[in-house]
Amino acid sequence: MASSSSSFLLFLVFSLALLSSSTSESTSTLSDANDLSFTFYKSKCPNLETIVRSHLQKAFATDIGLAAGLLRLHFHDCFVQGCDASVLLDGSASGPSEKAAPPNLTLRPAAFKAINDLRLLIDQACGQVVSCADVVALAARDSVALSGGPNYRVPLGRRDGLTFATRNATLAGLPAPSSNASTLLAVLQKINLDAEDLVALSGGHTIGIAHCTSFTGRLYPSQDPTMNKSFASGLRLTCPAADTDNTTALDRRTPNAFDNKYYVDLVNREGLFTSDQDLLSDPRTGPFVWRYALDQRLFFARFAASMVKMGEVGVLTGNSGEIRANCSARNAGGKSVWSVVEEVEEVAAETAAAF
Repeated sequence: MASSSSSFLLFLVFSLALLSSSTSESTSTLSDANDLSFTFYKSKCPNLETIVRSHLQKAFATDIGLAAGLLRLHFHDCFVQGCDASVLLDGSASGPSEKAAPPNLTLRPAAFKAINDLRLLIDQACGQVVSCADVVALAARDSVALSGGPNYRVPLGRRDGLTFATRNATLAGLPAPSSNASTLLAVLQKINLDAEDLVALSGGHTIGIAHCTSFTGRLYPSQDPTMNKSFASGLRLTCPAADTDNTTALDRRTPNAFDNKYYVDLVNREGLFTSDQDLLSDPRTGPFVWRYALDQRLFFARFAASMVKMGEVGVLTGNSGEIRANCSARNAGGKSVWSVVEEVEEVAAETAAAF
């Protein structure tokens, strides 16, 4: 009987190896956020969150701008094709990756490096068991918390996608800074986020910087009447021409602190982008702007809830996708060795229980 069981397990390992190879080119387009869990890595990588936060604390001490870069990376990942780390993939012979699409050209190289650094540290401690998508989600949360914002819990268990989105899909999922509230609401509605989510998530602009070219359309050839004149005058000093290659803080009051001052800026008509300032004017979003400007605790609570909600958009779980060994490239054989080992262990346990 023991010999029979051993032979069966060998056959099982061989079969799963073939299965992983033959199915690596496909992945489910469905997502099941219910498969995410706050304790997903409790046994596989119990120190995961400590590893991420400890590394980022040191990184932010020398580059506080990295916090905004990591938060933005999570947004740009989830809004296009779901939270599957597709934004991290490099291009291939099949075409340019999401990184090459205009909205992603200003993503910080340091943010991509930080994810790769975390990938290495986590693998050294736990093996290849944590997805890049989960690393991005945790890094975004810690970027918020370490900048003074809410320290919310992140459900984990995402898998990494096998493909990246096309240029057109990326453009459709990431509206331009010149977009009005109606355009933003239409985009978010497609991923089951509502007006309150839009306003809360826009609060991420309380940290970070913007390039002049993303907002000088509000300055030249004539000033946007919704912009505070004194604020506009200051911006012209930084951006003396429409094509100036300079940057300025998204939140002029507390640019490196995660707080509710972004909404105070909007109330004072000092929002940098049209996509920011129009949130105050639109009756569907304006009331939320006022609430968050007056109540930082309310903003923190709603931001945390909306981040968790956004982090569940289009997730891959279970046997979908993979756990990448290198966050910028698909695994050579489709699935990682650890994925196959997990499947073998699960089926072996079920078989043993049957006997």
